[in-house]
Amino acid sequence: MNSFGRIFRVNIFGESHGESVGLNLDGCPAGLPLQLDDFMEDIKRRQGGNQRGATPRKEADLPIFKSGLFNDLTTGAPITILFENNNTRSGDYEKLRAVPRPGHADFTAHSKFGGYEDFRGGGHFSGRLTVALVAAGVIAKKILKTAEGDATIEVVANILEIGGEQVLEKGLDKAIEAKDSVGGIVECRVTGLPVGLGEHFFDSVESLISHAVFAIPAVRGIEFGTGFAAAKMFGVEHNDALLDASGKTATNHAGGIVGGYTNGNELVFRIAIKPTSSTPKEQQTWNWETNEVESFSVKGRHDLCIALRVPVVLEAVTAMVLADLMLIDQRIKRVL
Repeated sequence: MNSFGRIFRVNIFGESHGESVGLNLDGCPAGLPLQLDDFMEDIKRRQGGNQRGATPRKEADLPIFKSGLFNDLTTGAPITILFENNNTRSGDYEKLRAVPRPGHADFTAHSKFGGYEDFRGGGHFSGRLTVALVAAGVIAKKILKTAEGDATIEVVANILEIGGEQVLEKGLDKAIEAKDSVGGIVECRVTGLPVGLGEHFFDSVESLISHAVFAIPAVRGIEFGTGFAAAKMFGVEHNDALLDASGKTATNHAGGIVGGYTNGNELVFRIAIKPTSSTPKEQQTWNWETNEVESFSVKGRHDLCIALRVPVVLEAVTAMVLADLMLIDQRIKRVL
């Protein structure tokens, strides 16, 4: 449902054009220093700033702390954070109510909830809720920095491709020229992880990361290490030879995970992001009032390439998973 994690448990709530979106986070250790400034760098990264291809909708996204903090330190109680929605134009969506937008959750949500869902701006299905994931990621990253061991755990994601182009501006130019949206590929790398994080079968590291990653709207695929290219390799070529007692390997085709557990090498995976569903191009869809297929185009403010804003969200959900696994294994130092 709307919660994820066993000890570091994140619950997100709200709708795109509702009063606010936010999160309730349980399981954060007491004594972790936390204040507004800790959140703003990652929140601004998610907003996209004035970069080409980002939505014109701008929100201040100042975190409002409602519980779990006292004197800028976590108390050990659940942390509740709100983000107000102020820059909304709900009228853009009233006109689309009768025509489910291809690629959006309009049709499936309407069918599941009988028309009671908040459809404005995509409602609870909107990428707007990723601001809550980013906030949870900020806290998770701080927890990872308190982990036992000599190495600092770092989670970093970057865009590899936009519209099939490794030169990102070229990919955006293709979209602008076509007056359409494009997708992209985002890679995440994690260094400093200990050996042995993960649980058997259903809670393998790949399983948990994949589960969390697909909570990010627009994700269409994921691969770890060599990924799908492994299907074309010989076994001796794909196997990563061990070099020493730390688990260091000569290659990293496994992407830092073997048997569902971290192996001490860099964790590497990539995700595929679909083109933004809201495109100004004319499309065909069914009108559930007239019961006919008709032409329409999406109006409003939308991202040309949603992949531009995904890296910080990908870092966040990855950090959430890893912080939870570190807490399960009791590898987090006491903060105080």
